[in-house]
Amino acid sequence: MMKRLIVLVCALLLSACSSIAIHPAAPPAAQLFSDSSFAAASEDVGADQILAATPAMKRYVDDALRSQRDKPPHRALFDALYRRDQLKIEYDSATTRTAAQTFDARSGNCISLVIMTAALAREMGLQVQFQSVFVDESWSRSGSLYISSGHVNIVLGRNKMYQAGYDASAYLVIDFLPPADIRSLDARPIDEKTVLAMFMNNRAAESLVEGKLDNAYWWARSAILQDPDFYSAYNTLGVIYKQHGDLAMAERTMRYMAQLTPSSTVPLYNLARILDSMGRDAEAKTVREQLARMEPNPPFHYFNLGLKAMEEGQYFKARALFAREVERQPGYHEFHFWLALAAYKLGDLRLADKHLKLALENSTTRRDHELYAGKLERLRAEGIRLRGGRGSDPD
Repeated sequence: MMKRLIVLVCALLLSACSSIAIHPAAPPAAQLFSDSSFAAASEDVGADQILAATPAMKRYVDDALRSQRDKPPHRALFDALYRRDQLKIEYDSATTRTAAQTFDARSGNCISLVIMTAALAREMGLQVQFQSVFVDESWSRSGSLYISSGHVNIVLGRNKMYQAGYDASAYLVIDFLPPADIRSLDARPIDEKTVLAMFMNNRAAESLVEGKLDNAYWWARSAILQDPDFYSAYNTLGVIYKQHGDLAMAERTMRYMAQLTPSSTVPLYNLARILDSMGRDAEAKTVREQLARMEPNPPFHYFNLGLKAMEEGQYFKARALFAREVERQPGYHEFHFWLALAAYKLGDLRLADKHLKLALENSTTRRDHELYAGKLERLRAEGIRLRGGRGSDPD
């Protein structure tokens, strides 16, 4: 369920459940910030409010969790987080929420779940450890933005006291993923400052999607100051400058990001687009040649070719291209949707039904879930009508 904010038509961001780079980084250069170019943020972009527990959360800890004398405190919290009548959080990738917002809404992405869990655990005096989980890179898009993401979770310990030896029952992992899937994945501990930077970077990306560039800038700036070694925030900042029309700052920031992550294609894609906008075609071409050597078939390559084929009415070709993208990333809902649409155009209602169902199952926001559910219902109704028209039993 860890679906997941890159390319602003090639400008890349990392979203909520972001993974992080592991190379040491120098402190960010002061030249990367341009405060005078942006108005003040319309919301609090500080760290203090992210993990803060509200009176309602504290009452819940006292009334519903500490009262369970028959189980260890970390087990009481664990059980509450997985019970639908208690704290169970509905996965929704649309918004990264603070601990208090997640508690109130009972929904959020993986970082929202981690932050709320940490706030409650600390109210109970429990030990917590944040983790970055190694998962295959996942891509999605929002309009002209292509989005890559990773995954984080949290480990609960019995208490903050030192424990000699290792006792597996003393530690419980909180995650949206099923326990069997978690056990098969590698993870490494990360600091609280990195989790806070991830949160801020997510909010920057979400603000950018909403067109709130001032908020996006201040969130990205806060993420860099919170943890200078969280490289994704530099990329987000460069994208914000690109959208804002500050091309010189966008280029400077993206080149800095490229120096920090020389094996990554992300800043190079963004840099090429920035150079295009500056009219520096020869330099952009050189960057693209480097990209082609590093990654001949980037994310969304076959998908974009499929969209072009759909526009030209070449539905057989489009179906094959969408199928290749589904094969590369079977968990992304939009690939299944377009494969279903191509199949529908070819009159293959069975295949269309199959992939609309998969689009529905893999959707990560309530809006997408409702959209695909409606389309699936209409497709199945049409299939019944067509079979009925051929004289078969509509049931």
